[in-house]
Amino acid sequence: MQVAIVLKQDQRTGKLTEGIVKDLLTKSPNHPHGIKVRLTDGQVGRVQTVL
Repeated sequence: MQVAIVLKQDQRTGKLTEGIVKDLLTKSPNHPHGIKVRLTDGQVGRVQTVL
């Protein structure tokens, strides 16, 4: 699934990073700050939009 995420270091600026989801890291089906995922390139962040 192609998504746009916010990386931990980009939370203040809100800069989005696009990629394809490899792993879901959040156990619950929803989260107030966004579901945490790992992209195929290894970056970890919270989903902002599904592309």
